[in-house]
Amino acid sequence: QVQVAESGGGSVQAGGSLRLSCATSGDTYINYCMAWFRQSPGTERDAVATIYTGDGIPYYAESVKSRFSISQDNAKNTLYLQMNSLEPADTAIYYCAAIGVMIDGGHWSCPNRRSDYDYWGQGTQVTVSS
Repeated sequence: QVQVAESGGGSVQAGGSLRLSCATSGDTYINYCMAWFRQSPGTERDAVATIYTGDGIPYYAESVKSRFSISQDNAKNTLYLQMNSLEPADTAIYYCAAIGVMIDGGHWSCPNRRSDYDYWGQGTQVTVSS
């Protein structure tokens, strides 16, 4: 069983920054696909960024590329999402998600579909005002 918990959301003016954190525990897997999703009312829960812990190579949705940065701190078992130059369109609930894999190292392209992820946090609200 893997437990996931997000934090760091809040309200910020357009152009501001926030850093979200995702703490994980109870892992029994060698590596993970880790992802940040977001969802606003009436919209799908879409992937914002993903990273495979075996190689550390990130993926970003086109809408956030160059503004957001996903990273991991293995010593703290924590995933981060640094969000810069925030826009009102970034307003959403942000979720951390994970897939456990039993592969040591290598390279992997993590999926972007919500249904592919097994472990989820409860979400943290990000509100960007103009």
